[in-house]
Amino acid sequence: MTIFLLRVYDKSEDKRIYTKKQEKEDRSMIQDIAPKKFYNQFAAKKPSANSRILSFSDGKILYKEKDGEMEFLTFKQVETHFMQESEKSELPVYTYLFSIDREDFFLMDLQDQMFEDFTYHRMFETRRLYPKEYVLAAATGWHLYVWYRDNQFCGRCAKKLVHDEHLRMMKCPSCGNMVFPKIAPAVIVGVTNGDKILMTKYAGREYKKYALIAGFTEIGETAEQTVEREVMEEVGLHVKNIRYYKSQPWGYDSDLLLGYFCELAEEHKIELDETELSLAEWIDYKDVPDDPEGLSLTREMMQTFREKKKREHEELS
Repeated sequence: MTIFLLRVYDKSEDKRIYTKKQEKEDRSMIQDIAPKKFYNQFAAKKPSANSRILSFSDGKILYKEKDGEMEFLTFKQVETHFMQESEKSELPVYTYLFSIDREDFFLMDLQDQMFEDFTYHRMFETRRLYPKEYVLAAATGWHLYVWYRDNQFCGRCAKKLVHDEHLRMMKCPSCGNMVFPKIAPAVIVGVTNGDKILMTKYAGREYKKYALIAGFTEIGETAEQTVEREVMEEVGLHVKNIRYYKSQPWGYDSDLLLGYFCELAEEHKIELDETELSLAEWIDYKDVPDDPEGLSLTREMMQTFREKKKREHEELS
């Protein structure tokens, strides 16, 4: 049974009210869209009338929003728009991206066009919207758009790249160079010390809420070695008992996030890398903040730690 996230407002306080089912759905990550299914296999598809169109411009995405619900253009709307234009301009090229259930998504460059009620919004703003499958579509569409945008010419011989007919790949017809989508592995690290978890805030970034230690895997190292290195670089601490938790695609930054928990190996003062972080502090499990956005691996790890410690203390009491 599909559960739709309904926005219900308390008129006296203008605050969102959640049912228990909705709250459970909000706690899931961006890729958790069941019972809907995400299909990322490459295919040489053509859009149907109801196919959804994603268009990006200067870090923004085109959609219509009403009461927190996001809606993308359909191919029929785009086609009708170009047919009605006085100058009869040519329909832009489309590229098949992926499907969610039976709904196909295509990439088109529409930044020079005007559609009633549809405007470009910052990608960051999609994180607060619903339905969640459209948030996943926006992030993954952005991931592919950035890759296509940044790989138009061959890095080996500088000739124009072309789309492969059978794989999601850009290829060079001159030297045979093959370019596949960029996916950057990165770790999210929950460093714990008894009832406390190390929480951070980024320096100079748009995201201002609490986060965890994070960083990209470097050449020649394992993800576990990345955990050790990033914790040492960002806060000057040694860790032990590194344990894998979960992974998550994060198209906003072209990342594949790998979540790990670990423990503080020895008591030591935090030595903050101020080029990366503005804050790092130990937070008691009872004080770990909630966040109704419900998308990121970081947030789920925070809540997992909080709930685990809560259960442990309840069992002891």
